[in-house]
Amino acid sequence: MSVASFTSVPVIDVSGLRSADPAARARVAAELGSAAADIGFFYVSGTGVDEALFERLLAATTRFFALPLEEKMRSYIGLSRCHRGYVPVGEEGVESGTPDLKEAFDTALDLPADDPDHLAGNPMLGPNTWPDLPGFAEAVTAYYDAVLEVGHQLLAAFAVALGEDPGVFCRHATKTPSQLRLVHYPFNPDAEDVLGIGAHTDYECFTLLKPTAPGLEVMNGSGEWIDVPPVPDTFVVNVGDLLELWTNGAFVATSHRVRKVVEERYSFPLFFNVDYDTEVRPLPRFVRDGDVARPPLRAGEHLFAQTAQTFAYLRKRIASGELVLPDGAMGVNQFGQQALHAATRGVN
Repeated sequence: MSVASFTSVPVIDVSGLRSADPAARARVAAELGSAAADIGFFYVSGTGVDEALFERLLAATTRFFALPLEEKMRSYIGLSRCHRGYVPVGEEGVESGTPDLKEAFDTALDLPADDPDHLAGNPMLGPNTWPDLPGFAEAVTAYYDAVLEVGHQLLAAFAVALGEDPGVFCRHATKTPSQLRLVHYPFNPDAEDVLGIGAHTDYECFTLLKPTAPGLEVMNGSGEWIDVPPVPDTFVVNVGDLLELWTNGAFVATSHRVRKVVEERYSFPLFFNVDYDTEVRPLPRFVRDGDVARPPLRAGEHLFAQTAQTFAYLRKRIASGELVLPDGAMGVNQFGQQALHAATRGVN
């Protein structure tokens, strides 16, 4: 596995994915495949997502985070049985031991309360938690649905880029624990331009991100951090753990982090996943000529295990015996350039 020593992140127009011309779709897929293999991070434009959906989402999110803490805590994520709701400052684990000045609201596929997977105790599938805020659920859901559709288009294109049938991944994306996070970094006049959220990869197939201000950085093949600022009318896309595993490292889950910045910042990542019980193992074309195949993972179990090691309320449930990590659960930061550089340092 390797990533180029890039100094910027490309912009790819994906409007051709909606073309009736197979050649146009193939050209976009090839561009996406090259960026996923060489960089693991890129922007996409031409998605067809109405910018008004994002404006309504941002307005609704701004209203929610402006509420008093007591009101926001009525939707506290620790009250949920399927990881939905408000995430206060300090809830998520941090490398430094000092909570980052950040709060969030976590949503996903909004299933009914009588969904059989939810009733069976699935930790990542079920109904969303919604605050008593007019228009909030509607704005979030409309945006989620639109960006999720872009995710389905990209998932098929990645398969084509790899020389596979377009449905090789999509057939596993029917009821996915794909999460949309609404993240708020308040104005912080005392912030220094240093590391905020630590280096990590994302646990799913890939992420579609819409930020409102700078702060995001991505690691290149030389271990250097490259700025990824907001670009109008685009989403930032980064490859996650599962596509790295499916391709046995041909696609790279590139490590990224967020710097602390003074200005107020909102960030909206949609983490596109496949179905919870999907077994992800390297495709046969990536295990040839003596290549070592990485061990398989179940998509949802990997997501849950990583999440449970990050959130305080889940760590407490594990410590009490109420929750148990799946067998073979991996520690954090086992994918991407950060893991590669750590392994190299260990050998040297």
